[in-house]
Amino acid sequence: MDARVNDLLSRTDPNQVTLDEPKADQMLSLAKKMLDVVCSQIPITKRLNKSYSTEVSLDPATAHPKLIISPQGDSATYTNIWQELPELPGRFDTTLNVISLQGFSSGRHYWEIDVSGKTYWELGLTYTTICRKGRAEDCWLGRGSDSWAVEFFDGEYTAWHDGVPRQLPSSKHFSRIGVLCSFPAGLVSFLGADCMTPLFSFCTGAFRDCLHLALCPGHDHNGTNAQPIVICNGHSSTSAFENNPPSEFQTNSS
Repeated sequence: MDARVNDLLSRTDPNQVTLDEPKADQMLSLAKKMLDVVCSQIPITKRLNKSYSTEVSLDPATAHPKLIISPQGDSATYTNIWQELPELPGRFDTTLNVISLQGFSSGRHYWEIDVSGKTYWELGLTYTTICRKGRAEDCWLGRGSDSWAVEFFDGEYTAWHDGVPRQLPSSKHFSRIGVLCSFPAGLVSFLGADCMTPLFSFCTGAFRDCLHLALCPGHDHNGTNAQPIVICNGHSSTSAFENNPPSEFQTNSS
């Protein structure tokens, strides 16, 4: 058996493959066709995800006192000023978090969050049982078993759940992040919504409670992170990408 495996590996070693010009042209043509297929599916994938869009608003009663929540409840902005707000049981008092007023316990739901111009943020989904008081690690999104999150910090993406970090390979600075939740599948997926780039998916099997969207706009990050984090409620399902795909997805027809 070992001899057969070694023989197979030796025959498929890329260093031992030689291509003449016709074969190289065929491979390039095939790669172009595959890229064309991928590009053609992106608007379809976007429309499918958008069909699950659910409007939510942020609950100011849960927001950390250094977060300014817009009157419409669709954005959170960090301020260095500690606001005098009522001490409520549901308010985060250490981590810069806020969760949605609405919770969901069935169906499929999709949100897009605008993170353009930001250098630090966290976002995801959480049960209402997430720890909100004090400096416990579980108060951070994804650090406990009650939440799932993706974090962007210093140009790197990390997926978090139950305190386990998973460094993501993507280095692209996405302006929108999509969050897809499927109760039938027990699935939480994160993607770069600019061009439907998968970032990470958690397969939980089943959710035990209602899920709420959770956002953290992050601190000022040395003065580079002043922009709000914004929920894109009610935006058109047709993005600029569908009409003008970014250069890395454009192909040369010649």
